Amino acid sequence: MYLFRLALASLANRRFTALLTAFAIALSVCLLLAVERVRTEARASFASTISGTDLIVGARSGSVNLLLYSVFRIGNATNNIRWDSFEHFANNPKVKWAIPMSLGDSHRGYRVMGTTEAYFEHYQYGHKQNLQLASGRAFATDPFEVVLGAEVADALHYKLGDKLVLAHGVAAISLVKHDDKPFTVVGILKRTGTPVDRTLHISLGGMEAIHIDWHNGVPARGAGRVSADQARNMDLTPQAITAFMLGLNSKISTFALQREINEFRGEPMMAILPGVALQELWSLMSTAEKALFVVSLFVVLTGLIGMLTAILTSLNERRREMAILRSVGARPWHIATLLVFEALALALAGVVAGVGLLYVCIALAQGYVQSNYGLYLPLAWPSEYEWTLLGGILAAALLMGCVPAWRAYRQSLADGLSIRL
Repeated sequence: MYLFRLALASLANRRFTALLTAFAIALSVCLLLAVERVRTEARASFASTISGTDLIVGARSGSVNLLLYSVFRIGNATNNIRWDSFEHFANNPKVKWAIPMSLGDSHRGYRVMGTTEAYFEHYQYGHKQNLQLASGRAFATDPFEVVLGAEVADALHYKLGDKLVLAHGVAAISLVKHDDKPFTVVGILKRTGTPVDRTLHISLGGMEAIHIDWHNGVPARGAGRVSADQARNMDLTPQAITAFMLGLNSKISTFALQREINEFRGEPMMAILPGVALQELWSLMSTAEKALFVVSLFVVLTGLIGMLTAILTSLNERRREMAILRSVGARPWHIATLLVFEALALALAGVVAGVGLLYVCIALAQGYVQSNYGLYLPLAWPSEYEWTLLGGILAAALLMGCVPAWRAYRQSLADGLSIRL
């Protein structure tokens, strides 16, 4: 124990260098644990982008592609689904609720989704959290009403009552706009940290209205154009939609209905389980996830190498100190143990400071990260895996401390007392 106290006294004598070394280790430990926390919570948040939905149905393609365009608003559908096919399964006795979705338009780079009131009632994210309005209301009978996601409203500075024009297609810059049928902002959703924040929501009737005078993908000209007032008085029942979500009365019937949809003779469709598709999509991104973790490990290694360099550099300056210790009875293994304890003390101080710094950063950024990125970073004790990482760091520091300890062990009393010119 006296050797450990002596090691602390020696570090205190070189406090500036010791503090810098411990701070470098603390930063690397904080980064490693932060990456691990974000990685864990990102996986959980990714898996909870959509919850409470049993099946997602779209035109036959790949499960990841269907998930990307229906949930994450990335990519495009290979084909549409007829409205009568949607009604066929929406009225199935096994189905509790159904949410139709119509995609294909945009506004200044943000996707537009046509849907029904069922979307605001049944769509869930996170731990079965329902969508909530920050202000205004959901769209009602007027087809030219829009409810904005939180990010859209913040980025484009929209407020209730503002008018906006949708564009045909999903490009950031579109040359074809539905400027003859502007929409009014009637609601703004609370931030969810999901793709809902980046979406403009209109009714299926509104989606049909802006395309009612289009033929073969081209808008009508002259007398063939239909005004907004004329469209309001027309039948706006859609002919086709992009996809739909289903909630079932019983989880037991999920696979039976999935098989029924996949074998539907009316048109080629496919149904996917969101959880399974999310895991498949996450596995595609696992390489980047592992690469980020490896980078943080190398940062920790860099901090430990800095500690090793600092101790080795100080050996030449401490030759006389070591010689004096030897002269008062210290044996070579005492000197070696002293240096090992110094390395362990520096690493322990860095680990404790790193964990403390992590909690300070989480406390300061917790609300911002959750509201903007949908990641909840808890102020919880380190997990079993994180304790393992911290133990590994201390073990690595102990091993690195053996290097200067071995050099000090081999120094002789005469070498320490001699003066080199």
